[in-house]
Amino acid sequence: MFQTFEVTARPEQGPPRLAALRACMAAEGLDGFLIPRADAHQGEYVAAHDERLAWLTGFTGSAGFCAALAEIAGVFIDGRYRTQVKAQVAEAFTPVPWPETSLGSWLIEQLPGGGVIGFDPWLHSAGQLEKLQKSLEGSGIEMRACDNLVDRIWEDQPAPPLQPAKVHPLEFAGESHDDKRARLAQELRDDSDSAALITLPDSLCWLLNIRGADIPRNPIAQGFAVLHGSGAVDLFMAAEKLTEIGDHLGPDVTQRAPDNLVPFLEGLRGTVRVDKGTVPFVLAQVLGERAHFAGDPCALPKARKNSAEIEGAAAAHLRDGAAIVELLAWLDAQPSGTLHETHVVSKLEGFRRNDNALQDISFETIAGTGPNGAIMHYRVTEETDSLLEDGQLIVLDSGGQYLDGTTDITRTIAIGTPPQEAAEAFTRVLQGMIAMSRLRWPEGLAGRDIEAMGRMPLWLAGQDFDHGLGHGVGAYLSVHEGPQRLSRISHVPIEAGMILSNEPGYYREGAFGIRIENLIVAQQATHLPGADAHRKMLSWRTLTFAPIDRRLIVTALLTDAERAWLNAYHSEVAEKIAPRLSPAAKTWLDAATAPI
Repeated sequence: MFQTFEVTARPEQGPPRLAALRACMAAEGLDGFLIPRADAHQGEYVAAHDERLAWLTGFTGSAGFCAALAEIAGVFIDGRYRTQVKAQVAEAFTPVPWPETSLGSWLIEQLPGGGVIGFDPWLHSAGQLEKLQKSLEGSGIEMRACDNLVDRIWEDQPAPPLQPAKVHPLEFAGESHDDKRARLAQELRDDSDSAALITLPDSLCWLLNIRGADIPRNPIAQGFAVLHGSGAVDLFMAAEKLTEIGDHLGPDVTQRAPDNLVPFLEGLRGTVRVDKGTVPFVLAQVLGERAHFAGDPCALPKARKNSAEIEGAAAAHLRDGAAIVELLAWLDAQPSGTLHETHVVSKLEGFRRNDNALQDISFETIAGTGPNGAIMHYRVTEETDSLLEDGQLIVLDSGGQYLDGTTDITRTIAIGTPPQEAAEAFTRVLQGMIAMSRLRWPEGLAGRDIEAMGRMPLWLAGQDFDHGLGHGVGAYLSVHEGPQRLSRISHVPIEAGMILSNEPGYYREGAFGIRIENLIVAQQATHLPGADAHRKMLSWRTLTFAPIDRRLIVTALLTDAERAWLNAYHSEVAEKIAPRLSPAAKTWLDAATAPI
C-alpha cells in the first residue's frame, strides 16, 4: 500500500527533545529558536529529512511552526488543526491560535526585556523575515541567522531525498519545455530582468516537464533553477536524480551541483526576479539589490491549465470516480459495526490500484468516523483506528496521482441512521457546494470575492468552518497548488483553466464532521439571452463525478434550483461512471443517483 497506519510521532517524545534543543540554545547564547514546517524550497509538503516540526513537537499538520523559548514553546496552528494539535503535543508545548496571534506580538509578550531568536536562514522566506523584523522594531528582540539546531540534536535524521526524476510526456503536458522557457523568458525581458530564480519544486517540474518522487504523494523533484532571459536554464539538482530522463532537457538546460547555487547567484549580473514569499532568506541576501521581487514566473502559467491538462484531469476523474463508487457500494453492503477506518482506506486504495495510470495517492487518505471526522486533517493510525457504528458519519477525503491528472474528492457517508442535526448541517454544506458550482461571475474577481457563496447557507444558521472553501490543484503535481484559492485572503483573480476544489464543511468537535468536495475548473461562461454583451463572465465545469449521500439530505430544505442541480449532477454521474463499474456497483449506483 501507499498509505501506512503507523504512529509517526508521539507526544511523550517531545519534552526530552525540547530539553536538548534548549541546551543548544543556551550554548549558542540564544533566547529562542524557530522551527518552521518548511524546507529550503518553501513548499507545503516536505521530505522525511525536513520533518523537524513533527519530530520535535509531535504535531504533523501541513502548516504551522514552533517558537521554542527557554520557558515556553509555542506551537502556532491555524483553524484546521486546533483539534488535532491537542492530541499530538505534550503539555511542554503551548498551542497558539495563528494567524490571530502573530509571531511578533507573541515574542514581544514573552520576552518583554528583549532577547535573541535564532533561525535557519534557508527555512524562512525573505517575506516572512521582513514582516517579522518589522513587527519587532523597538522591542529589543534580535533575529539571528544560525545553523539549524534541530539538525544538531536529531541523531537519526533521514538523508535528503535522491529519487530519480522522469519525463512528463508532451501528451499530458500540452506544451514543450522549450516553448514554456521561451514564453517565460520573453516576460523576463519585457520586465528588464536578466533572470529568474525558481525555488518551488512544482514550478521547476512544470517548467521542464519532469516529475519526481522526492516528496511522498507529490510527484516533484527537489532543486533550484535559474531561468535566463535567453530561455536557457541552469538547473541545480543532484545529477543522480537525472539519470532516467535521457536527453529530454536538451542543450539549453545545464545541470549543476546544488552546492554551487550560492556562488552562481553571486556571479549573476542584472536584476533577478524572485518571489519574496518563497525565496529563502539567505538567497535574497546573496542577491541583495539585484533581487526584483515580482513573484514566481511559473505560478500563474502553471495554474492556467491548457486543454491537454484539463482533458487529462477530466479523464483521470472519471476513472477515479469509478473507484470511489466501487468503494461506496462495498461500504454500503457491510453491516454497521463490522468495519474500522483502516478497512475503508485500504479497500479504497485497492480499487484505485486497478488503474495502471495510478502513480500514488495524492495525500494520506482521511477516513474519520464519529468524533474523528471533526479533525479536519485526520490521519488514521493503528492506535486511533475506530469502528464505524450505527448513527455515525464518516468523512472520506482522498485522491490519486495519475499520469494524466491529480484528483481530490471528499464524500461524507451515513453509517446507519444519521442524527437529525447532522443531516441538517450536511444539507447546508451541500447547499453551499451547489451555490459555488452554479456560480457565474465577472472576470477579474478573486477567491476572496466569491468564496462566501459556499458559506452562506451555514452562516444563515449561525455556523461556519475554519478552512478555505477551496485550493488550487496541479496537473499531476501537488494536490495543493497556488496561487489560486477560494479563500477570503486570496487576492489572485480566478482565470479560465484554473482547477480548484469546492469543499465546504462543518465540524462539531467530539461528535461529527462533514465535508463535500468536488474539483472544478474555471471556464468562459456561455452567453445568456438578455445578458450584458460587454461583460465577460466565467463559470465552473465540474470534474468530479461520484454520488452525494442522499440519506443525509433533508430535502425539504432544498430550493427547486438546488434540487434540479443535484438531480442533473447525479444523472451525469450515472451516465459517465456506470459503464466503468462492476455489475454490483452499477446496481448500487442506479439507486444512489435516483432523482429526489
